[in-house]
Amino acid sequence: MSSSTTVAEARPESEARPESAGETAYRRARIAGLPGGAFFEGRWQTADRILEVRDPEDGVLLGTVCSSSPQDVRRAVAHIHRHLQEDEWPLRARREALERAAALLAEQAVRFAEIIAAESSKTIKEAEREVRRCIETLRLSAAASDELNGETLAFDDSMAGANKIGWYSRKPVGIVAAITPFNDPLNLVAHKLGPALIGGNGVVLKPSGRTPLTGLAFIRLLLEAGVPAGRIAGIVSGPGVSEAIVTDPLVDLISFTGGPKTADRIAAAAGAKKILSELGGNNATIVCADAEPAKAAEAIVAGAFGVAGQNCLSVQRVYVHISLFEDVLERVIEGTRALRVGAKLDRGTDIGPLITEAEARRVEDWVDEARNAGATVHVGGQRRGAFYLPTVLTDVPADCRVIREEVFGPVVSIMPFIQVPDAIHAANDSEYGLQAGVFTESIDLALAIAEKLHVGAVVINETSDVRIDSMPFGGFKKSGVGREGVKHAVREMTEPKSTIIKLAEPATRWQQLTGTSEGSAS
Repeated sequence: MSSSTTVAEARPESEARPESAGETAYRRARIAGLPGGAFFEGRWQTADRILEVRDPEDGVLLGTVCSSSPQDVRRAVAHIHRHLQEDEWPLRARREALERAAALLAEQAVRFAEIIAAESSKTIKEAEREVRRCIETLRLSAAASDELNGETLAFDDSMAGANKIGWYSRKPVGIVAAITPFNDPLNLVAHKLGPALIGGNGVVLKPSGRTPLTGLAFIRLLLEAGVPAGRIAGIVSGPGVSEAIVTDPLVDLISFTGGPKTADRIAAAAGAKKILSELGGNNATIVCADAEPAKAAEAIVAGAFGVAGQNCLSVQRVYVHISLFEDVLERVIEGTRALRVGAKLDRGTDIGPLITEAEARRVEDWVDEARNAGATVHVGGQRRGAFYLPTVLTDVPADCRVIREEVFGPVVSIMPFIQVPDAIHAANDSEYGLQAGVFTESIDLALAIAEKLHVGAVVINETSDVRIDSMPFGGFKKSGVGREGVKHAVREMTEPKSTIIKLAEPATRWQQLTGTSEGSAS
């Protein structure tokens, strides 16, 4: 997209050739097909199916889901609790169900990608990548069955251990409440449900009300794969639903992905129960003087603008050594101008809309604030409806929201530095600490910087936007509590349970073994 491209030209597909009524009907038919708008008590629910789900790009109605109540939540949780108490679901069966789910998702990959692209901000290519990742997450969840092994307890190495043996194994916490966001409506659901189910738990899923169809379709797939209907529920929204889920005394663990303010409300309401939270980031990338400018710039563009910046790993702040600053900046501007903003289902589109027009307006306000404070807008800085053009800023005052807070939009700010310690200090000067990137040809310098960055992961010669689904995922400070990543989540969602046996005195055991008393003639 050239610098002369207008905002209207940024979304040509929906305006140049409007979708026909037949095409709209076909799209809705492909997305719909769910037997209900919620799932609990072992069956699909259809009452009060009044909450509309619309495509954020053009407002087309995609389907409806149920408006649920706190009473529905109590019924859902109680049903799972009874199932956990009464019905066995052995580890082998759990592993096989998740393996089948991975295979079924591979078979249904096209349909799931279409659902994701329709109800979310993702382009069809981004949606297809998410489906592939989810298949991997399910495969890893099945393989994590070996995380439930325990070990023997070293009683013979303790003064208090005489005549005792024992071991521990990992047991499910009970019922997991999984609360998920809109930006990865399939794989982030799988990152909570897969580990919870392989660990032997029951799960109540509350997907985002903006992208609920993907989560409900995933529940349907799990049921088809053999997950017992009594182990799972899916409730989207309704007055008092969120509070009812987190405060239910039968819910043992809450796994939440979202923002810090919501996490604070959850913690205050839930009381003394285990809470895992992934709360986003304000991620920095440092480009050192010996870095390769072309590689750094290409990675920055990709990391800043994927999913229209609605990614907790998105590159938001970039610190470039002053000797490379102009070079890297020009390359980033050039790469950003080359991006195509448009219809999500067009395979030539790089960037789709934000999840709502309100979110696009918020990003617009934040950029305008920076511009009014003296920032330079090199490219982008314009909105049309729910679309916001990818934006590159410099000269941004440190107290602006695009620097201080998580933008969650297609905006990146680039700043020069002279000394590496100054760049490290600036990167750490955030309430968040999720991930960071470092570009340098020196392994010694890379490791020295990595040691000083207060984040959950440091990526060398890449940006913060790197994750594999098996790694421990989470951060420091306001970026969250606990770790996701399949096997790490399995450990979080289970607890060690010890079994200890008090044995008889050695003389008594010998007598039982030989049928004689100690000291008698042989």
